[in-house]
Amino acid sequence: MRLMIATAGIALLIVAAVLVPCLLQAGEVTAAPGYSLLSPIRSGNLTVFPVVASKSYETAEFLTLDEGLRSGEVVVTEAGQARGLIRHRQGDSSVIHPVSDAQVNRLVLVNNSKRPLLLLAGEIVTGGKQDRVIGKDRIVPAESDPVDLSVFCVEPGRWVAANGRDKFSAGGLGGGVGGGVFAAPGVRASAMAAKNQQQVWDNVGKSKEAMAAMVQPPAAAQVNSTTSYARVMDNKEVQQKVDSVAEPVQRNYESVIRQLRDKNAVGVVVAVNGEIVWADIFASTQLLQKYWPKLVRSYATEAVVTRAKNAEASGKDALRFLNDLGGRHETSETEPGIYRQAEITGDGFKVFELTSLLPKTGFPVHVAKMAD
Repeated sequence: MRLMIATAGIALLIVAAVLVPCLLQAGEVTAAPGYSLLSPIRSGNLTVFPVVASKSYETAEFLTLDEGLRSGEVVVTEAGQARGLIRHRQGDSSVIHPVSDAQVNRLVLVNNSKRPLLLLAGEIVTGGKQDRVIGKDRIVPAESDPVDLSVFCVEPGRWVAANGRDKFSAGGLGGGVGGGVFAAPGVRASAMAAKNQQQVWDNVGKSKEAMAAMVQPPAAAQVNSTTSYARVMDNKEVQQKVDSVAEPVQRNYESVIRQLRDKNAVGVVVAVNGEIVWADIFASTQLLQKYWPKLVRSYATEAVVTRAKNAEASGKDALRFLNDLGGRHETSETEPGIYRQAEITGDGFKVFELTSLLPKTGFPVHVAKMAD
């Protein structure tokens, strides 16, 4: 696999056990070329292994979806409602770009920012006629014309504009964005790998049932009364359950990042109930930090809705998972000069690698690996 990351040189020094009390005896283990693993952080049946890179890249140019929606520079709307502008080279005139009627698995996005927009599979937007989850990683160029997004519905049963508007805008659930919600690995896998709407709905339904079963009856009634994945996650008792797992991991990982900022902590390998299920790796610590609050809650959600088996994943398991980033079959999608997204299939796993092709880049911005 072409990860384009320099081969690691001398292994980093062993990290002292003073990092955080919750860590096991600290240390670094050299993994795939360019990466090292730190000692795991555990909370309940969730375990994350921090990943350190031998090289970091400049990512300040990239805009996240949350940032763009909050500033109003990024607009997401139903197909048929977009009023994006086609910009002429001189920039002195424009025309309205017609878009077809609303569809379940299509949204339209316009990036009016002067920065390229990074979209990650698993990010949830709410509003419009249904809540949706982004189906694949991609980069949208600065000042773009309307772009069709590959999405999947995570709110079966509704097909009417929320608050009378088709546009998705910032400001939490009431305003139209999923409050920083990132889908749990099970839902992400259904969208990214299976690319199957029914599987997405099935995983949303399982999460909803599991959450309803573990909260008090009044909260369970609220959970059962909605078809919205984002609204389930917005329930106060559900939030408490997820936060009880997520917050210790988030605090400890942030402590690790602060102490290892110069050593490029860029991602995690994730285990639930002793089984390695996922890995997210970014091009820089700064980019990881932007997504970390959402990501850790998505991992915690997967742990909460999965019954504990009193098992723990070992460092060897995580190392084996991180080391194997190649596969038997690879397909790729390229938008020349902007990005290439590769999907690699291996024995029992899939890897998704988003590489920026913008000027002065040419490096992987995000790599996600899932266990089948």
